Amino acid sequence: MSVLSTVEKVLSKRLAKSGHKGSIKNPAPPIVNKPASVVREAKSEYFSVGFGKQVVMPPEGVTGKKKYYVAGYRVNNPATGILDPMMAKAIWIDDQSGKGGVVFCSVDCVGLFKYDADLVKESLKDFVKETGCRSINICSTHNHAGIDTMGLWGPLPRSGRDKEFMEIVRKGIKTAIEQAYADRREGSLYLGYGRADEGMQRDDRLPQVFSDKLTRIRFVPNDGSREIYFVNFASHSESLEGKNSLVSADFPAYIAEEIMAQKGAETIYFVGAIGGLVRMWPMDEDNVISTKKTGKRLGEIVCAITEETKLEPKISFAKREFYIEADNTVLISASKILKIIPSKAYNIGTGRLGLGLKTEMTYMEIGSLKMALIPGELFPELAYGGYLSAEESAEGKGPEINPKPLCEIVGDENLLIFGLANDEIGYIVAPNDFCLHPEIPYMDKTMDRLNRRHYEETNSLGPNTAYKIAEVFTELLNDMKNA
Repeated sequence: MSVLSTVEKVLSKRLAKSGHKGSIKNPAPPIVNKPASVVREAKSEYFSVGFGKQVVMPPEGVTGKKKYYVAGYRVNNPATGILDPMMAKAIWIDDQSGKGGVVFCSVDCVGLFKYDADLVKESLKDFVKETGCRSINICSTHNHAGIDTMGLWGPLPRSGRDKEFMEIVRKGIKTAIEQAYADRREGSLYLGYGRADEGMQRDDRLPQVFSDKLTRIRFVPNDGSREIYFVNFASHSESLEGKNSLVSADFPAYIAEEIMAQKGAETIYFVGAIGGLVRMWPMDEDNVISTKKTGKRLGEIVCAITEETKLEPKISFAKREFYIEADNTVLISASKILKIIPSKAYNIGTGRLGLGLKTEMTYMEIGSLKMALIPGELFPELAYGGYLSAEESAEGKGPEINPKPLCEIVGDENLLIFGLANDEIGYIVAPNDFCLHPEIPYMDKTMDRLNRRHYEETNSLGPNTAYKIAEVFTELLNDMKNA
């Protein structure tokens, strides 16, 4: 038996003991969710929209006495400089129905746990009372060149999360949201789509399913002042790649730079269904040049969108918190035993370890646009369909064991996916192609019967995650119908 096999067995037994069915240690508290917030008829001709942004960087830089670790590729990679700063950006959108506005915030980081999102929301309690804000959503761009915000890329077994830096991030998010509210102006929202050039994106894992759409929501204020571009695209933000040690927001920063240069508009950027693993092909041998070229080209495509649909000022949404099985020995050990990450595991009595994490999901409609805010990195086929056949899958399992794709559940192929929304629970893998190492599951990648690598499973919560996501998504749609 290998050393890793022994370690996995010891950790599994220790975790299972703390979370076995009937255990009273860390029992999962009951969850009471609020009813859906539904606006069936527009009360105004216009939206009220505002934008805010804040740099979220250590004031002393990244090359002083304190080390900051670049997250997303390799552990213990101290930052050696800054290419461009990490930002928190926010947009306030109010349909002026009297129910209140909603907030979307995007942070240039590898991921934020629900722990951090909830701390920010708690700090905004007075803001919510004063403004009537009815929904706050905090997303990450899954930036692989940012300072570690999750703790997994430090000098293990020590965490890569710096407490003072995390406070800077949370305060920056709060400030950006407050700025967005203060900046609000009346105007209209227009929905349009562009498409990435053929060959720009790549999917490193079968099936070759991903969205090449660049979704743009353009805010045009009535007073003729600057516009705001709300952009969503499906790709890992990792064009600087693993050898990089410079802090950067990666190519999304250069999308915004190009849009500002061409249109004078501010940009807030979100990622879509990026699991499995969707990213960009290099556009130059030099990674910095490649990253800038990638952002510039994507920005050009966004600016070139001409066909648009005006969105009716109606915002409806349903949100649910829920527990999800956490079978990943390594990730749960990082939380419960090593204290590397701040996520809290509860006894839920099901799954391999009997443990689960509390997370959340939101379904939202702005006019005709349907949106799913997913707390992790969704494999695109779980959204759009196109599952592997039994002959193609890791262990000969057919697509019939997979959940119905989200677009099929909602009945709209244009469902807009937001990844890493209000949490980062890791990869959400199609069940019929979920494959673990037989001796050290979650501790190391494995090869399947077709000699294909299975890495993403090691950064997932387990094989049942996709089922739970589809189940809760269906419940959210029912909440909307029954409101």
